[in-house]
Amino acid sequence: MSRKVTDKAVGNRPVRHSRIIIVGSGFSGLGMAIRLSQQGRNDYLVLERGNDVGGTWRDNTYPGAACDVPSQLYSYSFALNPDWSRSFSKQPEIQKYIQTVAAKYNVRDKHIFDCDMTGAQWNNDTARWEIQTSRGDFTAEILISAVGALCEPNLPDIKGLNDFQGEIFHSARWDHDADLTGKRVAVIGTGASAIQIVPSIAKQVAHLDLYQRTAPWLLPRADRPYLAPEKLAFKYIPGVQALSRAAIYAARETQVVGLAKFPPAMKILETVARAKLRIEVKDPQLRKKVTPNFRIGCKRMLISNEYYPALGRDNVDVVTDGIQEIRGNSVVTKDGVEREVDAIIVATGFHVTDSPAYETIAGRDGRTLSEVFDAIGQQGYKGSAINNYPNMFFMLGPNVGLGHTSMVYMIESQINYIADAVATIDRQGLRTVEVRKDVQDEYNVDLQKKLTGAVWNTGGCASWYLDKHGNNTTLWPDFTFRFRGLLEKFDVEAYETSTAAVPVA
Repeated sequence: MSRKVTDKAVGNRPVRHSRIIIVGSGFSGLGMAIRLSQQGRNDYLVLERGNDVGGTWRDNTYPGAACDVPSQLYSYSFALNPDWSRSFSKQPEIQKYIQTVAAKYNVRDKHIFDCDMTGAQWNNDTARWEIQTSRGDFTAEILISAVGALCEPNLPDIKGLNDFQGEIFHSARWDHDADLTGKRVAVIGTGASAIQIVPSIAKQVAHLDLYQRTAPWLLPRADRPYLAPEKLAFKYIPGVQALSRAAIYAARETQVVGLAKFPPAMKILETVARAKLRIEVKDPQLRKKVTPNFRIGCKRMLISNEYYPALGRDNVDVVTDGIQEIRGNSVVTKDGVEREVDAIIVATGFHVTDSPAYETIAGRDGRTLSEVFDAIGQQGYKGSAINNYPNMFFMLGPNVGLGHTSMVYMIESQINYIADAVATIDRQGLRTVEVRKDVQDEYNVDLQKKLTGAVWNTGGCASWYLDKHGNNTTLWPDFTFRFRGLLEKFDVEAYETSTAAVPVA
């Protein structure tokens, strides 16, 4: 069934060939590798640009980094973790879990770490992907992109940003050698990272200026340590942890009604969020600053019990005037006020709909993903395949994202689909598979119809969910169990195929 990984040479340039190459080893890439191994395959490699598995949980080590999805949902279904210490896990614990799973399923030896993919082109003549990396060249018959959406830091376009003379770094590239104690610090951004960073450093710094463009909606964080009896039950009583996971999943899934089906239902959560705001922000002027001007759910809903109290500290100011420029040791806002700072933390998120990785992958007609998406928007089929890219599958592709529950559920759905695709290619002796353009177009028309009335499109906000064409190409507009059903089997009839000369044994 499996083909061996081989080494060849093209001219003076050594090329390593593997039938299947996975790019990235976060939750999605690692999960895909495990499934291939479970199928008895030895004909794959994982190229990971970092020095370990983990993806975003390896890279985001800023103070306070934690998950906003309950711990019981944030794990593979085939590798439940009875050792979670609390209901919402922190970054070190999640990273340890991912490392443990990689070791348990013995897939680390299939990884090439510190291997950054710099280019990938489809060769029509050989029906292979030609891949360039920082560790040499590769070819593959099947390429699986598991490059996550939250991996390329997005730096703001601010005059003078590169000329700042103090310490400056993005939240996803935290400088642990930087000592912020007693310093004047500016935090740019009010997203999911910022609301964790600000409370974590507010007591440590002399003064903190938080530069806010848009106030987020905050909900309570129902976080607590697990009690000893709970941990024992999770570990030793069959079914207890699975039942807990199922109950949390069902409760989270009810949010889809308000987010995608009937937005007025979001009033319930908005009432909770407004009450939280009134209770935790006593100063009327500050409360006005941090009150969102859009419907809850339109942008990512955040959870924190510490953010609002941190903003009320005497050494913290919320600045809502836009930044005009950054000078050698200060930030100047558009109202002309100059604020001196010693350090700047950029917490402005990631390139999601415009990932730099798209510029490196060229398809059947030579166009890169960036060029294709620039023309038609970020469109795909079931978030797992894109026309013009034969024998290429995508983890966390277009319209797979969620705003209410665990992405691991969606990842496992895609793993099922792609694993069955590989099995189908083998069984039918296929040389190439490429999703048909008409099928992809029909799929996306239906997606956008479902999104028309969703809160993400009607809530009165601008967000990274939308591409430059104004389409929501990020989120799945339905219940997640429907996505699971849609990807249960590989529908080869939706693909243009060509037959290999000799079927795979």
